Amino acid sequence: MTVYNLGSINIDHVYRVPHLPAPGETLSALAYAQGLGGKGANQSVAAARAGARTVHIGAIGPNSDWVRDAMRGYGVDLAGVSLLEEPTGHAIINVDPGAENAIVIYPGANRAVTPAMVEAALAEAGPVDTLLIQNETSAQAEAAAAARARGLRVVYSAAPFDIDAVKAALPHASLLVMNEIEADQTRAALGALPPLDCLITRGAKGAEWISAGAEPLFMPAFRVTPVDTTGAGDTFIGTLAAGLDLGLDRAAAMRLAMAAAAIQVTRPGAAQAIPDRAEVDTFLRAQG
Repeated sequence: MTVYNLGSINIDHVYRVPHLPAPGETLSALAYAQGLGGKGANQSVAAARAGARTVHIGAIGPNSDWVRDAMRGYGVDLAGVSLLEEPTGHAIINVDPGAENAIVIYPGANRAVTPAMVEAALAEAGPVDTLLIQNETSAQAEAAAAARARGLRVVYSAAPFDIDAVKAALPHASLLVMNEIEADQTRAALGALPPLDCLITRGAKGAEWISAGAEPLFMPAFRVTPVDTTGAGDTFIGTLAAGLDLGLDRAAAMRLAMAAAAIQVTRPGAAQAIPDRAEVDTFLRAQG
């Protein structure tokens, strides 16, 4: 069992600010840090930290050895990551004292991934495996089609939201993961949620799994005091994919993912704030 993740790899530039800047406003940052980020990298780290064998599929640019070292350090297999001339993607992240953030992303090498790269990375994948995708790379629809042709479970995180990307990937998806805003946008564009399993994350309220012909499954969030919400959704999705890949039922996988995200938001940063499985299990035991 393996989680293959076609996902972005970014260098995060994180600025602590007194408040999120208004249009035309210049702010002095209170602190600065650089770290590993990108929805894809965060999700791969979360899946690996949750105990799943995790193979990342993606691309980085020159002078990014520390990025590869960081991902390997978290247990992520980089066999599917290509080194290109295009610069590594990066993100400018502003975080206010209430842990809310505003993010600007430069895609870079993430948008230079080709279907051929994906096909090569999935060469040994099969029905016991999972493909995780989101909208920060190229070739996600081709990846979803290739994975389903091999019998993989395809977990599609529809973020950043793009209705054309959603329409292209949906025919091949097993599970569509969205936040509340993305779910509303999907309903508005399609007239209803698509006829497949959908998981809607609701921030501090929890998450809801909707399946045709079954009662929705709601999982409340654990109550914690957040420090930084950057990467919380990625932590949830990566851990969820790992739980499903490891054979947990949907309720157990959601609870595991909710616990990982709860711990992650109590720490600064994105990938570096994601807990390992032992920490999550200890947290869950304390919840009773």
